Amino acid sequence: MLCSVISFAQTARVNEPDMNKPKLFTSLPEKISFNPASVPALFAQSVGNDVNLTVGELMPFNGKVVSTSSSTETDRNSVVIRSNNFEGAVMTISRILIDGKISYTGRIISMKHADLYELQYRNGQYEFVKKNFYDLVNE
Repeated sequence: MLCSVISFAQTARVNEPDMNKPKLFTSLPEKISFNPASVPALFAQSVGNDVNLTVGELMPFNGKVVSTSSSTETDRNSVVIRSNNFEGAVMTISRILIDGKISYTGRIISMKHADLYELQYRNGQYEFVKKNFYDLVNE
């Protein structure tokens, strides 16, 4: 007797990275210093408010608040700003309070472009560090 079994499984389809995406931040440096002293005012903004923020000395970031975290949350707050001057980009800034110490995380990213900035804390200072889109995002 001969017995045969054939089975078909679904395969997950993952999009191939689009390595031809244009870069958005080509005229800006690899690292931009960021002073979080200007950030607390952002968390008081309401959805729809216009925001004019200077990221370092070289990068004005103007836009509209599209999302905020609940004002009842005191240990974590976030704000999302859609850019007017960088096509398709959004800035996300979060403030996290742990054991009385405040830290910040954030990104400036566009799904249409090949580069982004990620907020990092290095040597006692915050800075936005330029990264490749596909180093952080899998499609």
